[in-house]
Amino acid sequence: MFCYQCEQTFRGTGCTEIGVCGKDETTADLQDLLLYITKGISMYAHRARAFGAVNREIDVYVTEALFTTVTNVNFDPERLEAIIQDAVKVRSKALAMYEKAAIDAGISPEKLDGPATLIPAGNIAALIEQAKPLSIAGRKEKYGEDIVSLQEIITYGIKGAAAYADHAIRLGFEDAELFGDFHKAMDMITHDVGIDELIGMALEVGRINYRAMEILDKANTETYGHPEPTSVRIEHKAGKAILVSGHDLKDLEELLKQTEGKGINVYTHGEMLPANSYPKLKAYPHLAGNYGGPWQIQAMEFDRFPGAILMTTNCIQKPLDSYEGRLFTCGMVAWPGVTHIGNRDFSPVIDAALAAPGFPEDGGDRSITVGFGRNAVLAVAGTVVEAVKSGALKHFFLIGGCDGAKPGRSYFTDMAKAVPDDCVILTLACGKYRFNKLDFGTLGGIPRLLDVGQCNDAYSAIQIALALSNAFNCSVNELPLSMVLSWYEQKAVAILLTLLYLGVENIRLGPTLPAFVSPNVLNVLVEKFHIMPVTTPEEDLKAILN
Repeated sequence: MFCYQCEQTFRGTGCTEIGVCGKDETTADLQDLLLYITKGISMYAHRARAFGAVNREIDVYVTEALFTTVTNVNFDPERLEAIIQDAVKVRSKALAMYEKAAIDAGISPEKLDGPATLIPAGNIAALIEQAKPLSIAGRKEKYGEDIVSLQEIITYGIKGAAAYADHAIRLGFEDAELFGDFHKAMDMITHDVGIDELIGMALEVGRINYRAMEILDKANTETYGHPEPTSVRIEHKAGKAILVSGHDLKDLEELLKQTEGKGINVYTHGEMLPANSYPKLKAYPHLAGNYGGPWQIQAMEFDRFPGAILMTTNCIQKPLDSYEGRLFTCGMVAWPGVTHIGNRDFSPVIDAALAAPGFPEDGGDRSITVGFGRNAVLAVAGTVVEAVKSGALKHFFLIGGCDGAKPGRSYFTDMAKAVPDDCVILTLACGKYRFNKLDFGTLGGIPRLLDVGQCNDAYSAIQIALALSNAFNCSVNELPLSMVLSWYEQKAVAILLTLLYLGVENIRLGPTLPAFVSPNVLNVLVEKFHIMPVTTPEEDLKAILN
């Protein structure tokens, strides 16, 4: 086992025995093998596309397989084994599609090897042995640190984009060209290419992710309406309860439909918080608000939650015995021994909620305001621009991103607290839980803390920045805007690549720099985009505002 795809990796270098995320060696090796065979599917699908041959089943499978290997998604070896065996069937379809398309075009098909031909063994123990030579450590010996670093950056970026694409697919929105881009990127990293080509593809992945976020934004807003500034209760109500965590709005909607009239209050958790601001979702009166904070403290919060819990996408941790029996998963997410809902029939979740005690009485009446997507912010763009021109609003800070448990993340709380009163803070993703319950007041009638939404709502934040740059007739880099970003897993990598693709410079990244970025690759990012690690809030604020 060797894994360094998330920020919490052991000692900042890599997990070799068990993942800090809770992933054991068996799960890690099976994920490596699944990813390897998925590359083989893309090798055939990419070549078939050159002849105009496509297959949606193949495209969607690759998207889901990539998402399955994102951090904190699928920890279940038996499910992973089944997905690997399915991968071989899908690869055979991709091979047949490619060969037919090539022959029909009068061209002899290429004979591919490696990921295109490996046949997985018939049991988990043998699969693990097959996976060992495919590790990152083995590829470093073959290609060198810098090549593997760029291969992994591309892989993680595509994984993040695939997660966003999967959410959109579930709402009926997809793009055949995006699938083709996934295949092209995955194919590139299966054969020898130089550093310059890999750097170019890494930036291309930024474009690919930008498109994936655009499609998901369209899916969410056309299905549920544009987010609206909404006061969200963060204290519980008396009664039976279900807690929904993760990112998938479709799962939440289906659960809300199935719990209507059953006397159950549904609460969001973690990245599901922004759901409370979508008009068609907040119209359900039993969507009772948000309970708890970010994903990494779920064990404590789930333990004391007196109802059923549904994990819709990534962010799951090893459950405690106290709530494992009332914990459920759906979509790509899975944990051994936890009941998985495969068809959106949430009856088991509802039954568990009705059997649990629920909250005996109301909590307090605290609330926070969310829903400052691009439509809401741009509706007051004139006021914002005037405030900047008059000098009343000095600077914008985008402080957000992924949250995690590794020490050093108090930086983001301290930074938000230290931002001067004549500045506005934009935030998004679960990193906002570091400070989103603090009172930052207003500036000229504008809230000083604007919660843009989930991590995929980086698309909204980018649209806000682009609109401001147009209003001031300058580039985004010339705006009084600074980005201070936290990262944890592959969706954050995808967003960072998108920002680099768009030419955004001077991004501060923390709490640590990625272990998968080699020193030489880091030098390229520093020289070209002036990426820098966070230091202290005081030093960074001084550098930004002076």
